[in-house]
Amino acid sequence: MGAVERRELERLLLGARGLALFGGALGAPAGRAFLEVLGHAASGRGPELAAAFGRLWRELAAEEELLLPDAWQSRLVRGLLDDENPFSLAAERGAVPPALLEQARRELAVLRGLFELDARRLLAVVEGRVPELRGLWGAWYYPGGADGSSPRREVARKLAAAPDWRPCAELLAGHFSRHGAGSAGRHRAFRWEGGALRSVAHPDPVRLRELIGYEREREPLVRNTERFLEGLPAHHALLYGLPGTGKSSTVKALLNEYADAGLRLVEVRKEDLAELPRVLGALRGRGMRFVLFVDDLSFEEGEVQYKELKALLEGSVEASPENVRVYATSNRRNIVRESFAEREDDVHARDTAQEKLSLAARFGLRLTFPPPDQRLYLEIVRGLARERGLEVPEERLVERALLWDRWQAGRSGRTARQFVDELAAELGRG
Repeated sequence: MGAVERRELERLLLGARGLALFGGALGAPAGRAFLEVLGHAASGRGPELAAAFGRLWRELAAEEELLLPDAWQSRLVRGLLDDENPFSLAAERGAVPPALLEQARRELAVLRGLFELDARRLLAVVEGRVPELRGLWGAWYYPGGADGSSPRREVARKLAAAPDWRPCAELLAGHFSRHGAGSAGRHRAFRWEGGALRSVAHPDPVRLRELIGYEREREPLVRNTERFLEGLPAHHALLYGLPGTGKSSTVKALLNEYADAGLRLVEVRKEDLAELPRVLGALRGRGMRFVLFVDDLSFEEGEVQYKELKALLEGSVEASPENVRVYATSNRRNIVRESFAEREDDVHARDTAQEKLSLAARFGLRLTFPPPDQRLYLEIVRGLARERGLEVPEERLVERALLWDRWQAGRSGRTARQFVDELAAELGRG
C-alpha cells in the first residue's frame, strides 16, 4: 500500500470521525467494523486488520435489505436513510434551517468518499496489506440483489449515480419529508412495548378492497383519516361491534392504504395506556401522522387506565399532539363496565358512573359494525371466493357457506373468511 493511499485512508477516517449530523449512519456494527478496517489499514496493523475485515464481512453477509448490489454501499445508504438526526427530523417536518442544510452538504461529501470504497476496492486494500490472506475473502457484491422499486431504492440509485453528493442534500430532505426519517421512514407499523416504540417488521397486509360488505360503515373513518393526513380537523374514533365484524381489519387496512401519504400506526395495549404521556412524547413534533390503535378496548371494575385515555381525548394542561389520533375498537358500546355493587357502595355513585360512561362520548367519531345478516354474509363469501379465484358452482358455494355458518358460534365477516380459507385449502389454492 503506497503512502498516498495511506494518507487518503487517514483523511477518510478523520472525516468519518468528525461527522456531526450523519455519524449515526456509521453507528451500526457494520459501520463500526468498516471504520476499524480503515484505521488498521492506515496504521499497518495486519492481524487487527484481518480480524476487523472478517467482522465487516460477516455483518454485510447478514444484511437484510439490499438497496444496491454492493453490500457495503447498500449498508452505508441504509444507515443514512435510517438515522434520526437534526437534519432528517427537520426535513421530516418540512423545515430545514439553512445552517443544517449547509452542514448536510459538507458531510455528504465525506460520506461519498466512504461510498467510493466499494467491496472490490476495499478488498484490494486489505489484501495489499495482508497478502498472505489473499483469496480468503470474496467481495460482497450481489448482481441483481437490489432489483425492484421502492422510494428507498430510488434514493439509493440516485446517490450511486451522483459523482458529488453535496447537491443530494435536497434529495434526502425531500425523501424524509414524504416518507419519514429513521424507523418511521422504514416501517409503517409499531408497538409500544417495554417503554419504547418497537417496529413491526411484517404488518398485516389487509387492504380495504378485501373488506367486503362494510363499505358504508367504514366510509366516515376513511374520510376522517384523509382529513387527518391533510392537516384538517380530524376526530379520535371508536369502532364498536361484535367480534369478527372487521373493526380491527379496517384500521389496519387504512394504514396500508395511506402509508405512502405519511400515515403510521402505533399499537398500544390497554395495559400500557398508563404510559400514554410517554407515547405522546415520542411522537410529538414528528412530521408523520400517527394513529394510536387500541384494540378490544374495555375496562373492568377497578381498572383506572381509562383516565389517561380520557385526558388525551378530552385535553389536559398539556396540549395533545396535532399529529396523533386514537382509533379504538370495542365489543362494548360504553367501554367501561359498571357494576351494581359499585352503584350501592360509592357515595358519589352518580358522578362515578357518569365519568365512566362518558368515555365513549369523548370520541368524536363513533361507528357501529353490526353482525351480517344472511344476505350480507353470502355477499362476503362470494366476494372473497371471487378474489381468491375459487371456481365453485353458485349453488354449491351457498350450500357449503350456510352449512359452515351453522357450525360456527356466530355469523361474521371472520367466519366468512375462515370458510373461504377452508374451501381454498380443499381446492389446493393458496
